[in-house]
Amino acid sequence: MRAKPLSTIGLDADDTLWQNEQFYRLTEARFASLLADYAEKEHLTERLLEAERRNLQLYGFGIKGFTLSMIETAIEVTEGRAPAHVIRQILDAGREMLNHPVETLPHVPETLERLAGSYRLVLITKGDLFDQERKLAQSGLSEFFDAVEIVSNKDIATYERIFARHGDGPDHAMMVGNSLKSDIIPAIAAGSWGIYIPHDLTWSFEHAVEPVDAPRFKRLERISGVVEFVKIVNGEW
Repeated sequence: MRAKPLSTIGLDADDTLWQNEQFYRLTEARFASLLADYAEKEHLTERLLEAERRNLQLYGFGIKGFTLSMIETAIEVTEGRAPAHVIRQILDAGREMLNHPVETLPHVPETLERLAGSYRLVLITKGDLFDQERKLAQSGLSEFFDAVEIVSNKDIATYERIFARHGDGPDHAMMVGNSLKSDIIPAIAAGSWGIYIPHDLTWSFEHAVEPVDAPRFKRLERISGVVEFVKIVNGEW
């Protein structure tokens, strides 16, 4: 039998299925207040972003790398004089992020329930293994997924490999997410559909220009729109 035009749907996790970036922003504000005597907030934010970018190859994506980057930035802006109590509070902030309850985004559970069974659903997310597994377990969404892939990076080869392993290849797959850079552009380049669902807060590292001229690009304002769109793709409407 020929594969359906669309048989597999990949979904990003952070800020697609549940809140994530808002906790980073709150912790950044807390970090800035801790070091207010040493640098202005805007300068601290810039230095922290530089440290995060610099450390991605070492620590990868996630809260642990973010916490280490905050400590590194604190040491740099204080010229090695960061008080021990400041370092301790940064570590406390990181632990609080790792223990924060999961907050699923609107329409997510009912959307996954409607898609499950009719399509292979694959969770494709970057970040720390333990933290992403924790969030998935706490979200109550794990029952909807046929496979879970926690990866160090999302590039063309990642989507080619995952959609070949868990589906009928990229040509018969769709990736849904809030990051143009990680979820949409490489998935389209691999041959898949890329469904962009913007989030109010997206880390600047994930920003990119919308590929509006790409035939397999679609922007939806809410995840519930995926249900109707996949039916259109498969000619069911």
